[in-house]
Amino acid sequence: MPGPLIELQQIGKVFRTGESEVEILKGITLSIAKGEFVAIMGQSGSGKSTLMNAIGCLDRATSGTYFLDGQRISELAPDQLAALRRHTFGFIFQRYNLVSGLSALENVEMPAIYAGVGRQERHVRASELLTALGLEDRLNYRPSQLSGGQQQRVSVARALMNGGRVILADEPTGALDSKSGAEVMEILHRLHREGHTIIMVTHDPGLADHAERIIRIADGEIVGDEVQVGKKPARQDAAEQPDAPERVPWLANIREALKMAMNSLHINRFRTFLTMLGIIIGVGSVVAMLAIGNGAKQEVLDRIQAMGTNLLVVRPGAPGVRGTGGTSTTLVPADAEAIARLPGVAAVVPEMIQPVTLRYGNRDYVTSADATSAAFPFARNWSTSLGAFFPEDAVMRYAQVVVLGQTVVENLFPTVQIPLGEYVLIGNTPFQVVGVMTAKGIDAGGNDLDNMVWVPLTTGSARLFGQRYLRSIAVQAADVNIMSSVQEATRELLLERHKREDFQVRSMAALLETATETQNTLTYLLGAIAAISLIVGGIGVMNIMLVSVTERTREIGIRMATGARAWDVLLQFITEAVVVCLIGGLLGVAAGVSTGLAVSKVMGWLAIFSAGPILLAFTCAFAIGILFGYLPASKAAHLDPVVALATE
Repeated sequence: MPGPLIELQQIGKVFRTGESEVEILKGITLSIAKGEFVAIMGQSGSGKSTLMNAIGCLDRATSGTYFLDGQRISELAPDQLAALRRHTFGFIFQRYNLVSGLSALENVEMPAIYAGVGRQERHVRASELLTALGLEDRLNYRPSQLSGGQQQRVSVARALMNGGRVILADEPTGALDSKSGAEVMEILHRLHREGHTIIMVTHDPGLADHAERIIRIADGEIVGDEVQVGKKPARQDAAEQPDAPERVPWLANIREALKMAMNSLHINRFRTFLTMLGIIIGVGSVVAMLAIGNGAKQEVLDRIQAMGTNLLVVRPGAPGVRGTGGTSTTLVPADAEAIARLPGVAAVVPEMIQPVTLRYGNRDYVTSADATSAAFPFARNWSTSLGAFFPEDAVMRYAQVVVLGQTVVENLFPTVQIPLGEYVLIGNTPFQVVGVMTAKGIDAGGNDLDNMVWVPLTTGSARLFGQRYLRSIAVQAADVNIMSSVQEATRELLLERHKREDFQVRSMAALLETATETQNTLTYLLGAIAAISLIVGGIGVMNIMLVSVTERTREIGIRMATGARAWDVLLQFITEAVVVCLIGGLLGVAAGVSTGLAVSKVMGWLAIFSAGPILLAFTCAFAIGILFGYLPASKAAHLDPVVALATE
């Protein structure tokens, strides 16, 4: 003779509140055969619902042994208990416990999702169950659109979705009117006739009278167990539903989690947007600031490179010693002439620079004059847009000629289109305009390179400045590969001439490297500042997800009661956090690009967008979704099903 389907041996349950203990079940010993219709009857607080929860694997007994179809249940892991809830038990609750955001069809499909049943298969079965219960025209209605009796029928269909060998009904008619209650009881009788084992918890003697066996419980103990004569119906064996594979394909698992996450986020659209806002601002800030920082770096590097990477700059003053602000009497034109004779030197450009006042007609303009050599355009890679730079013989004969920068032309000759041949006064000395340089713009220090005029070195020294000391000497090497040897030869030559190191020799390549490092540091600083807002956004996501878990505790309990594993709940809430962050990341990238372009247009700054920073910001958004979504998701996954279901 086969053994009982359910066998309880000395089951006890103790609730602990602080230091006190309350014993709810006291050594319950009970056997229920396959196909029985059992009513567990007792007053409120008698322990009948606690007993049903222990039988349905929603709760663990504190002591005793529980066998289900010969399998020892007492020591099973949580996911193994979830498998039993998924494939063996079907719950019908007094308050229906339907997920409000899902349709009737989706509520019924829920157990099959966690069992790994394919979408089409579960859709067909859920439709058939609802149709058999008279809800064929209510498939897409949400619980709020259904009457109490209709909601309870949806609950019955959900209990049968994966077979429901054992139907556990907790006060199934308690929230219904008499007509709806009678309909639900008729459904239970039909299921009983089909071979399902029915265990119904009630305090109503009239309801208990429907069962073939009544177990009475009081103060946590069984006080009566009677079989009602003539209540055994002729019944057939229930069709066994094949168990779905426990190893659900990970892709299908993620797809279902994504669908549920999108549905949940859609229901709370405004809160979802506010949650995304922090991520949008964070990602947008990172993208925009790195683009602007990269643009600023590129502008600086372009201007340095425009001067030539094979250029050395010799300045007065000992290395590592700041100038005093006065004129340094270190470098002289003879030093430049000596350097020009070194092997590997292509050009040498000595420079004296001082502020001057230019006059044309009745218009005065203050600018700077650069007294230099004819090699200036060649060494500095800077050509003229009008006329020509003065030749070497102009230097030799102290010619009073001048080449103007674009800014000087715009301010001194507002009405003259071509100023070539015109005379201007520099101080009290007339100079003829022989050329206009092409525009260079602003340098790394914010100086206008076009606000300058150039005169022959000899003329500037003798007639404008009255001095012979140079501000700098630019040395152009014939080949970038011999920069180091030319730099060392220049240093040794000047040491021999000056007898001490009262000068500095720096290559533009070193300056370029230093500028690159400096700009990279500034760019990273901007990115770090922007990343702080991204982290703040992540904290906001975590906070909202914690609130969401608290608000949806009952929903989590429903999902666990229908067979969801801890992993399923964890995946769902992490997916919600990741979806929020990914959508926020996409919007943030769009906002960052738009902001960068707008700032570039309004402020005139260069903004350079590249895939690296955008991908980095987007990846950070994804990582933040996982990182800050894990704590709320973990909290949800470790909720006790019974406690979660009891939450208001």
